[in-house]
Amino acid sequence: MQKPEWLKIKASATKTREVTEMLRSLNLHSVCEEANCPNRMECFEKKTATFMILGKHCTRNCTFCNVDKQKPGQVDENEPLNVAEAIKKMGMKHVVITSVTRDDLPDGGAGHFAKVIKEIRNLNQGITVEVLIPDFQGNEEALKKVIDEKPEILNHNIETIPRLYPEVRPKAVYERSLELLQKAKKIDPKTITKSGIMVGLGETFDEVIQTFKDLRAVDCDLLTVGQYLAPSKQHHEVVEYIHPDTFAAYKAQALELGFKYVASDPFVRSSYNAFEAMDSLEGGKQNP
Repeated sequence: MQKPEWLKIKASATKTREVTEMLRSLNLHSVCEEANCPNRMECFEKKTATFMILGKHCTRNCTFCNVDKQKPGQVDENEPLNVAEAIKKMGMKHVVITSVTRDDLPDGGAGHFAKVIKEIRNLNQGITVEVLIPDFQGNEEALKKVIDEKPEILNHNIETIPRLYPEVRPKAVYERSLELLQKAKKIDPKTITKSGIMVGLGETFDEVIQTFKDLRAVDCDLLTVGQYLAPSKQHHEVVEYIHPDTFAAYKAQALELGFKYVASDPFVRSSYNAFEAMDSLEGGKQNP
């Protein structure tokens, strides 16, 4: 299926070597590269990145994702400090920390997330932290480890509609992801929660709106909606390229349902321009 004009990115001549080399020197990974994000050139040019902790090999087998599915290695105990140092060098004001899913670890890597947040705050005054976490297999104690460090935003992506979970996220559970967002509010009602969904996988408009309603039912605050782009022919196929007008309609419906901020566009990814949502919340303004 040929990409429509609205999904074609113009090549950029600006160098991104500085950010890439710094990440390599500190033995760090960015989800921008591992997930083959279409916005990575733009983000690297702005000296921004979403750091992916806990290695580069995932224990899940989601059919949409480009991250390696090999056996994970040992957790790098130097990673929290290295991430904090990289953020300081880049002069970031808002940082997103995500990870591969580590079902092999007793707490799913939650304790490591907590250490990373601590080190970031130790070295970076005034920074705001967003975490994009896996489901920790529903472990509430693991979730509490992360929330106790009080990240400004706690993100967990619902990814797709429940009907498509068996073929898109076979090791995940739709209800478990909703429960995680609900538990976050139970642990600390002040937690700002966020989630994201991909479209173009074969869902209907009404199914997407119902997923929005499910997220609002667990008091999810922020939402991202973006076009699924298959990383390769071995991944789940793109069933449809969604028109920008439909993304605008999704945004209007989501705001009407009560989300505090909505980013809905073909190129939107969960952490793309994440600081805009933070600025909107800090300014007390609704997303226009």
